[in-house]
Amino acid sequence: MSRTERPASPDVRFTPALGRAGLTGAYDFAIKLLTRERLWRTALLEQLAPRNGETILDVGCGTGSFALLMKCRAPGARIIGLDPDPDVLHRAEAKARKAGVEIEWRQGFASDAATLGVRFDKTVSSLVFHQVSIVGKRSGIAAMAEALKPGGELHIADYAAQTSPLMRSLFRLTVQRLDGLADTQPNADGAIEAILADLARAPVVPRRVISTPTGAISLFHFKAPKSI
Repeated sequence: MSRTERPASPDVRFTPALGRAGLTGAYDFAIKLLTRERLWRTALLEQLAPRNGETILDVGCGTGSFALLMKCRAPGARIIGLDPDPDVLHRAEAKARKAGVEIEWRQGFASDAATLGVRFDKTVSSLVFHQVSIVGKRSGIAAMAEALKPGGELHIADYAAQTSPLMRSLFRLTVQRLDGLADTQPNADGAIEAILADLARAPVVPRRVISTPTGAISLFHFKAPKSI
């Protein structure tokens, strides 16, 4: 009912869910407890507005929670989940099987988004790029944009610029303690906004910012040109 494809020998570093492989089993509970998950996932789903007939790529799909939401909203959409971590892909596949829905799972990195042999109506990532190096942020978001059909849409929900002292402090005490400073600090300083502004060739601000016990989660939208 769901299918997972994996490369022969992935050898690029990635940060596991919750920062450590041993914590993966607690990921879904932690996200629900600490990030106001229902609020931001619902907002992201409404922003993305999946429709039957669309092909949508979930980059850094993790345990498949958002991929399942998209499939439930649009059963006739083709949903592909992409993640480098085989453990979370196994968990995602089990979720889809239990729900009785067809989702394709691919093992790979955000930077592989444009190499899957598919062009997408929409690409989306949630709580992914704060765990990725600055080089990976740039290459991953660029690949998500490159993978789009003309006029396609890119959506991101993530920890981006932490503009208030309270949100910056909460982000430092929770997310940065788990995931380290090197990858997370650029997000707190506005790296996602800057990368998207380079793509859009114009200033980019989040469509919505949601305060959580772990810092502010921002929702972004980018629309690809209809033609070059």
